[in-house]
Amino acid sequence: MLPDPELRVALMGYGHAGAVFHGPLIAATAGLRLATVVTADPARRARAAAAHPDAGLLADAESLWADAGELDVVVIATPNRTHVPLAMSAIESGLAVVIDKPIAATAADAQRVIDAARAKRTLLTVFHNRRWDGDFLTLQRLIAERAAGDVARFESRYERWRPIVKDGWRMHAAPDEAGGLLFDLGSHLIDQALLLFGPVRSVYAQLDSRRPGVTVDDDTFVALTHDSGVRSHLWMSSVAAQPGPRFRLLGSDGAFVKYGLDVQEDALRAGLDPRSAGWGAEPPARWGRLGVGDDTRTIATVPGDYPSFYRTLATAIRNGGAPPVDPRDAVATLRVIEAAQQSVRSSAVVFLTS
Repeated sequence: MLPDPELRVALMGYGHAGAVFHGPLIAATAGLRLATVVTADPARRARAAAAHPDAGLLADAESLWADAGELDVVVIATPNRTHVPLAMSAIESGLAVVIDKPIAATAADAQRVIDAARAKRTLLTVFHNRRWDGDFLTLQRLIAERAAGDVARFESRYERWRPIVKDGWRMHAAPDEAGGLLFDLGSHLIDQALLLFGPVRSVYAQLDSRRPGVTVDDDTFVALTHDSGVRSHLWMSSVAAQPGPRFRLLGSDGAFVKYGLDVQEDALRAGLDPRSAGWGAEPPARWGRLGVGDDTRTIATVPGDYPSFYRTLATAIRNGGAPPVDPRDAVATLRVIEAAQQSVRSSAVVFLTS
């Protein structure tokens, strides 16, 4: 029996997300072939040609849809405002679709995309890649093992020191841009909290613009109370000169504290191949600690596994299995984001209804 032909993938957008994350991960996945890269920017086309010499290069989406029959999957890694229209065109063309987070600027628009994919019977998923951060995989395991007992509070931070503002669409305040940290890093932190502790019944948020001239949030806090009773406190900041712990999990029998970010983004930026030996492994000096007071022990970080996203995608398309991320989870994240925005407007806790 001949092996199945490779699934042909078109990557729309070759900025940071396309060049650093999607391009290398697609190229490293058995059964997928990066067939086309779409970007209007000549410099980015040149970078794509150098990194992926076998891929075709297109300057606009219209050219892609004209040859949709030559493709199997479209990956949308373009500015947030374009996610919905591009996804709808890809779905109408009968292609499987991957959308970088957030799937849309509103939960209603996200649901519209899901409904269209369901009606067309085509696969749709969202690139919530930080589900495969090594520290998050470690945390999932510790919770499953009840290593800290009954969890009372979960603290999660994604804090950076970026006092110099770089212009770009993420700095634009128009609602359809879905700019600012709540949509950017918040999408990851909220998704992780929901995955760990389930649906949310109330949300309180603080969204601040700290840097001169910035009109979107760059210093953000979101407090969630889950139906399970666990409270998640989430921080994201561009103005944290000394970041706090990435994770702090407080339970009835102890706590787990972990500093530092997952190593995979830096590895991808450096051009390392995701298939290389030791991919996603974190040095022991950065491992977290579990215990009470000074009585703690080091917990080895599970190796991160971003490649799992595209491996699972290929299997789902071929075998009809579940996608790597259920797009309904992305809608739940957007509902929390909308509640956070409402909380800021009202200076009050917002209660969600199921």
